[in-house]
Amino acid sequence: MGGRRHGIATACLSGLLEDKLAAAAAAGFDGVELFVPDLLGSPEPPEDIARRCTDLGLAIDLYQPIRDVEALPPDAFAAALRRVEHAFDVMARLGTTTALICSSVDPRAIDDDELAAAQLAEVAARAADRGLRIAYEALAWGRHVNTWDHSWRIVALADHPALGLCVDSFHLYARDGDPTGLRSVPAGKLFFCQLADAPRLDMDVLPWSRHHRLFPGQGDFDLTALVGHLDAAGYDGPWSLEVFNDVFRQADPGPAALDARRSLLGLEESLAGGTMPAVDGTAFVELVVDPATSAEVTDALAAFGLVRTGEHRTKPVGLWEAGGARVVVREEAPVPDAGSAPAAVAALAVRTPDPEALARHGVELLAPRVPLPRAADEAELRAVAAPDGTLLFCCPDRPDPTADDFWPGDFLVTGAVAGVGVSGIDHVALSPPFDLIAEAELFLRTVVGLAPVGAPTEIVAPFGLVRGRMFASTGPDPVRVVLSSTLVRRGGWAPGVPAPQSVAFAVPDVLAVARAAAAAGLELLDVGPNYYADLAARGVADVDLLAAHRVLVDVDGSGGQYRHVVTPVLGGRVFLEAVQRVGGHSGFGAADAPVRMAAHRRARR
Repeated sequence: MGGRRHGIATACLSGLLEDKLAAAAAAGFDGVELFVPDLLGSPEPPEDIARRCTDLGLAIDLYQPIRDVEALPPDAFAAALRRVEHAFDVMARLGTTTALICSSVDPRAIDDDELAAAQLAEVAARAADRGLRIAYEALAWGRHVNTWDHSWRIVALADHPALGLCVDSFHLYARDGDPTGLRSVPAGKLFFCQLADAPRLDMDVLPWSRHHRLFPGQGDFDLTALVGHLDAAGYDGPWSLEVFNDVFRQADPGPAALDARRSLLGLEESLAGGTMPAVDGTAFVELVVDPATSAEVTDALAAFGLVRTGEHRTKPVGLWEAGGARVVVREEAPVPDAGSAPAAVAALAVRTPDPEALARHGVELLAPRVPLPRAADEAELRAVAAPDGTLLFCCPDRPDPTADDFWPGDFLVTGAVAGVGVSGIDHVALSPPFDLIAEAELFLRTVVGLAPVGAPTEIVAPFGLVRGRMFASTGPDPVRVVLSSTLVRRGGWAPGVPAPQSVAFAVPDVLAVARAAAAAGLELLDVGPNYYADLAARGVADVDLLAAHRVLVDVDGSGGQYRHVVTPVLGGRVFLEAVQRVGGHSGFGAADAPVRMAAHRRARR
């Protein structure tokens, strides 16, 4: 990976121009599109900006944008030429050779392709006299030119060697354009490629573009097809990101730039058609607990049928097992004033035929490899860090007791037999902040190889709108991760659970688990009688039995059921679920989330 030149528009990132350039260089970008407002906001002369870029190893690939140039009345065009000549002066001082002109939105613009072509040809001739060239882009909201093929007709009509196309994926897909036709555009006329992903939204294209663009792999556009057509046409310029997004424009530019470059590396991988190392299932989930919370968490695990089968040789870590489910519980004193939670999901360990290949793949996609301290006779585990610091362990799918990565060998057996009634880990649910949700999704897609299951779900929760989505691997034992977030962080009174997390166990009979949990003294979450009256009205059978055992039921459109019981919140943040999927239900209980959240709040009062 990394064979193509990667660029990023300074408009993508937050901060002063010097912050943006430093972040782009640190992330490994080859060049930048210099956004005019960033230049105007800098006190440095263009020559100094050019030297800064050179020192950082960045080319200035594009100067952009020059607006409202073509198809104008004579007086307006004369004024546009004065602006263009000034832009050319600045470009000469910057040492860059390509300028972006986007299709006019000026109300005076005339719907006349021949006039537009003639005026662009004159601009291109002036550019050529200075050794420059013009990339013409169709804005999706352009007054008369708003599709890429229309912009190409004008470029072809102008027929000037210094005038070519800028293809922007957002503008193309926002107008439901077909990128197939790009294959017929001569390579010499494909001057620049700007890439942005986005969710499919039913809204006007201008606010959609200004607020909701995403990096490749974070939205719904088929960017792999687009760059494939450009490759087939012979385009050899940079893949450059131009993403306008309220979150990215306020985020720390360092991590944002890393996420941006990861998206291009993932796009390269998808275009190459290679297969990433397979993920075959969940090896274990690691929970970190403080000493005061340890018994609360482990009592709940035991009530759900897990048994402490191992004690780590050198660390305060216990191994809990039942069926195919394994949970590692690490006891750790809280760090004062560090904001550490009394209980949290610290790591997800996945099974794979080639743990080293999966870890190396993560590093190639800019996930830092995490060295793990170990004694000489302990397993050599491979791990990379997710953007939020959660670890991804890469474990063998068929552990070999003679191999150096045989992690179960680090635990001294207690003599207890693994529990029954639990078949495996159904899913792990995490709640990154809203401004980090896109990078968490990209990590799951590109590094772990999980794909979204269904559309994002909006949950009308007691304390605000919660957006959630499940990601899963393929195969008979999928790894599932649910990501949820709230758009606005809660106020000072914090009525909800801050950044809740959960571990859900797959069970063949949730009623049996509920009975065993009650017998063990675990008080399962009670949502109240109104919920069960509604279940009965919707035709769910045996509602009295479900209510007696506090079983919640989410029913999908085809009659499949997600039958689950939930613990109280443990340690202020984590809760456990036991889940029985009936009839192919593939969701994560989103319909029950509002009542579950309300019940958790009441239980914590």
